[in-house]
Amino acid sequence: MAVSEITPEEQAELDKALYDALNPLASAIRSQQTGLSVDRMWEADPAEVALSVLAAWKVMDAEVRRLTAHAAATAGSYGASYEQMGAVWGITRQGARKKWPDALSRSAPATAGRSTLALFGGTAELVQAPSGEWSWAGVGADGASAAVTDEMRYATAEEAAAHAGVFLKEHALDAVDRS
Repeated sequence: MAVSEITPEEQAELDKALYDALNPLASAIRSQQTGLSVDRMWEADPAEVALSVLAAWKVMDAEVRRLTAHAAATAGSYGASYEQMGAVWGITRQGARKKWPDALSRSAPATAGRSTLALFGGTAELVQAPSGEWSWAGVGADGASAAVTDEMRYATAEEAAAHAGVFLKEHALDAVDRS
């Protein structure tokens, strides 16, 4: 995936949306700094108004960075590499690793990609594939067994454990006794 370019029309729409979001924030910051009402912000000294706008851009910049890091971590959780993230951002793999150091989980011991879940008298083994996706295979207390197919992999161990837990609960001995 290459770096996305936007058209001049899209740029104009983006600028308008950002300014529309920025103005209330800049007014609120100016009001907090001066005690003036929000609707009187623009009557103040132009340099002070411009500094309020700059302060609002700083707040927006921090929020964009936070949301960008979250998007990188989400991409990483679905198996994207630093090379892919860098390509999208227009930087190198090393640049992406430096920019979003926590986007991909570090290499962990072999046991980190495998764990056992014991619930409701049954067990399920959670297994992480080389792609980073998770699956599970389990045997319920009633002897029923199930496994995730290749088409039904999960992005996180927690998601796989939740699905395995539902299976184990459905096949608990007390669930069989109630039917």
